Amino acid sequence: MKYILILLFSGIVANAQIKKEQLNLMPWPQTINLSEGTFALTKGFRINITGNPNPRIFSGATRFLRRLDGRTGLFFEQDFLTKLNSAPTAQLQINCTKSGKIGLYEDESYHLDIKQDKITINATSDLGALHGLETLLQMLQNNSTSYYFPVSQISDFPRFTWRGLMMDVARHFQPVDVVKRNLDALAAMKMNVFHWHLVDDQGWRIQLKKHPKLTDLASDGFYYTQEEIKNIVKYADERGILVVPEIDVPGHASAILTAYPEIGSKVVNISNGTSESSAKAAVVSTYSIERNAGIFSPTLDPSNPKTYQLLSEIFDEACPLFPGAYFHIGGDENEGKDWDSNPKIQEFKKKHKLVTNHDLQTYFTMQLVPMLKKHGKQLMGWEEIMTKDMSKDAIIHAWRGPNEGVAVGKSLTESVKNGYKTVLSNGYYIDLVQGVEAHYLNDPLPKSANFTPEEKARVLGGEATMWTELVTPLTMDSRLWPRTAAIAERLWSAEDITDLNSMRRRLAVVSFRLEELGITHIRNKDVILRNISNNQNIAALTDFSNVCEPLKGYKRNKGGVEYQTYSPFTLFADACTPDASDAIAFDTVVKEYLADKSAANKAKVTSFLNKWIGLKASLTSLSENAPLIQPILPLASNLSDLSQQLVNVLDNKATVAPAVLNELLEKCNSKDYGDVELAVYESLKKLI
Repeated sequence: MKYILILLFSGIVANAQIKKEQLNLMPWPQTINLSEGTFALTKGFRINITGNPNPRIFSGATRFLRRLDGRTGLFFEQDFLTKLNSAPTAQLQINCTKSGKIGLYEDESYHLDIKQDKITINATSDLGALHGLETLLQMLQNNSTSYYFPVSQISDFPRFTWRGLMMDVARHFQPVDVVKRNLDALAAMKMNVFHWHLVDDQGWRIQLKKHPKLTDLASDGFYYTQEEIKNIVKYADERGILVVPEIDVPGHASAILTAYPEIGSKVVNISNGTSESSAKAAVVSTYSIERNAGIFSPTLDPSNPKTYQLLSEIFDEACPLFPGAYFHIGGDENEGKDWDSNPKIQEFKKKHKLVTNHDLQTYFTMQLVPMLKKHGKQLMGWEEIMTKDMSKDAIIHAWRGPNEGVAVGKSLTESVKNGYKTVLSNGYYIDLVQGVEAHYLNDPLPKSANFTPEEKARVLGGEATMWTELVTPLTMDSRLWPRTAAIAERLWSAEDITDLNSMRRRLAVVSFRLEELGITHIRNKDVILRNISNNQNIAALTDFSNVCEPLKGYKRNKGGVEYQTYSPFTLFADACTPDASDAIAFDTVVKEYLADKSAANKAKVTSFLNKWIGLKASLTSLSENAPLIQPILPLASNLSDLSQQLVNVLDNKATVAPAVLNELLEKCNSKDYGDVELAVYESLKKLI
């Protein structure tokens, strides 16, 4: 009787045949073939694991089971997976040949085979099996009464071996729970590197028991204990993620020099008016951690032996906390101002025949190589560390682009051509709050590069890069997601997977699904809007936020001094995100209307315009008991006024002079209100 019911059930759901283009997979697999039929889920669904995997597969499979049960509410009977071959007759069989090693070049491929009565995941390592489970979860379908998987075969593997996220926890400290939930999200998107930027001018965030002054004097009390670091590294390992720590030197050194000013390069001004280097003077320069954003002068003294002694001791204690093979030493944005003004350092340069500050920095960096090799670590740094004398063992992190006056792809190409393994971040700076398409269409292999096969192999992959001058735990997730998922696809999927419409459709589903992992990018928007509105009805604020985006680039924080690390980040600009939803939808209907000015298409356009007409009155009313709304009223008023005139024109209720429309349009292009801009400006311009 049981088998008859299963067959009947399978027959019912089989009618819901899905097409490949309807699947919400991200990253998109290398190959996928759909067949007729479905695998029907029941509460008896179980998992069995065979082979020789790392134990992480047991917790990974258990997490998969709980997430699947959370989506379906079927109350699966299987509880926790703890050992091999514990359920030989289970419907899902996971076979792993070997234990996966966290690091580069590990086999992360998998083959997922969904039949009507059985599902199999075959993978060389448990890392591939974990990826296969994520894909299987994304394959879940449903009708009005049941859940099922479509019969299919998927063979998949990553295009690049380094698929990472850099999270800056120095500018704004990010608590353990923020880090962990984002590790879960990275794993869901098949990303495998967490680059942890632990030190910068604004804070030292790693506990060193032999040097407590670093956290006592330079952390404001916000740092990770060694036990917390070990716990996060273990958490990442269980999800197949490599943790790469970064301690940024010799520049970005305000925090370390706050604790150890004696290794700084700044010249001390003596009261009698003479000027000597810090090493010769009786007085030591003083430093303090930075509260603003920007590039600052404090720099370690590369001529002082004590500098290397301290760094060696730091690495001796820090390296064992991170079992991975890579350690990032920063090396970026050192302007060398304090080096130039320090006579002792200038004498040191002459003695060692170092012509430029770049040469001096290479000398400094090369002293760190054996310190890290001692612990089995390979040095990695931002692209400024690259010179003709830099070790070819170093990994170069390419980050500069048009914003820095460098052509797209130039930094990566130069690095690769010079023989360095390279990771790309230029084009993946998600703190710039650019639209997702800018990241999605940015390929780690520039088409103009003409790389040889050996050179292509040096492009390890890329990293989404999240600097946190303007980002707190409240807004971290909304700045990372869902755009990082699109970057994950660029680093995993085939080069020709570039359809923006498909990406946006799938990304909307992925965005919603990330919530089950605790990601707060959707829910925290309402938290901020309730704060702004003083807990009044937020409908109008939500409508306005859906057409506004934060100022792009670094225009929000002019000169790095408008906001400090302790400033409020609970404002309207913090609620807004890139890819404003109504702006994207409005652009679509405008294009449809301009192609076919039918009544139906006109109605779609005017529906948006009528909604925006009402914003002026609604937000003005709210502002009477919510001062935080006041800064955005002029921009909302501009949009309302233009929308009213456009409706009048479209409905033939009035004739409006083009000059009037264009004047109103340009008011809608203002960047002067609430640190936001109207994302519908270009669409309105098309319409006019």
